[in-house]
Amino acid sequence: MEDDAPVIYGLEFQARALTPQTAETDAIRFLVGTQSLKYDNQIHIIDFDDENNIISKNVLLHQVGEIWHISASPADRGVLATCYNRTADSKVLTCAAVWRMPAELEPGGHESPEDAASPAHALELLCHLDHAARGSTACVVWEPAGAGGRVISLADNHVLLWDLQESGSRAALASSASLEGKGQLKFTTGRWSPHHNCTQVATANDTAVRGWDTRTMSQIYCIENAHGQLVRDLDFNPNKQYYLASCGDDCRVKFWDTRNVSEPVKMLEEHSHWVWSVRYNHSHDQLVLTGSSDSRVVLSNMVSISSEPFGQLADDDDLSDQEERRPEEKSQEPPQDSVITTYEEHEDSVYAVDWSSADPWLFASLSYDGRLVINRVPRALKYHILL
Repeated sequence: MEDDAPVIYGLEFQARALTPQTAETDAIRFLVGTQSLKYDNQIHIIDFDDENNIISKNVLLHQVGEIWHISASPADRGVLATCYNRTADSKVLTCAAVWRMPAELEPGGHESPEDAASPAHALELLCHLDHAARGSTACVVWEPAGAGGRVISLADNHVLLWDLQESGSRAALASSASLEGKGQLKFTTGRWSPHHNCTQVATANDTAVRGWDTRTMSQIYCIENAHGQLVRDLDFNPNKQYYLASCGDDCRVKFWDTRNVSEPVKMLEEHSHWVWSVRYNHSHDQLVLTGSSDSRVVLSNMVSISSEPFGQLADDDDLSDQEERRPEEKSQEPPQDSVITTYEEHEDSVYAVDWSSADPWLFASLSYDGRLVINRVPRALKYHILL
């Protein structure tokens, strides 16, 4: 099999929720949550064997409702949070809860995808992140560093900071903030910055992107019209502390320096429909993934605004005498931003893309028809970045 060929896994239900198992840095593992109104919903634990190009899976039952968002603890491989729909008093509410996987789900004990008779395991409920008066929860984000003891949930127009106590079995509301003003005051998504000692969170509502200080729960910046239409997703550059990516229904991906939000630093217009997901590579931040309801996944090389805009910087000690005698060759043109590849293995809207937490050259994308595609960064680009 060709090394760069995609590997495809099909779920029997529709799906839009995807996350890598963040605390797992050895095995390539993704979690996928299903959306079924008729049957019990599931979380599929997808393991990918990189050497043999084989996918194996375990299935967890998520009987409380269809999954709209899933996120994994950065510290505990067995803990995850979901946002799910449930019906109460003929109203649909999106609730949030923290769960623990069964302990027997250890690496290596997985079923192959063909084994349809494999049993589904039950999830253990640790705690709810619901506050009756706060409305529907759009997403749950974990504090990137630390022991996985703090999460933020976005419910309607509220930012809620929770302390998970007693091994996650109790959630105490530590602080909160609310959006005030006119217009559509309902959060669509949020991300917790890994920088500034994890004291900053970015949220999106309608066309605006806002930054919050988690110590005071006050706004620190606001990009009023970040996009022409609804903002769908955000991600922080893992290596450049003020850089933030956003995407939305105007088919654009924009890159911001949060110190000066009057206009974006860079903009991508490679999609022909709503852009649902944007993700920076954790190790090589010039690699940016986007997924859209035009059914395509685009991998871009945004090298000009990366932490290494001129490629790997060589030390003077590494240069030989012969290289030092040719100064004119050193002044090379800086690499240009470009689209590396457009992936077209999906036939339905791509609602989620994400990088593996174990292999920086591997990523997954999920479309609404339940198709999960695992792809690699092209080998030529990988060696160009490394060498």
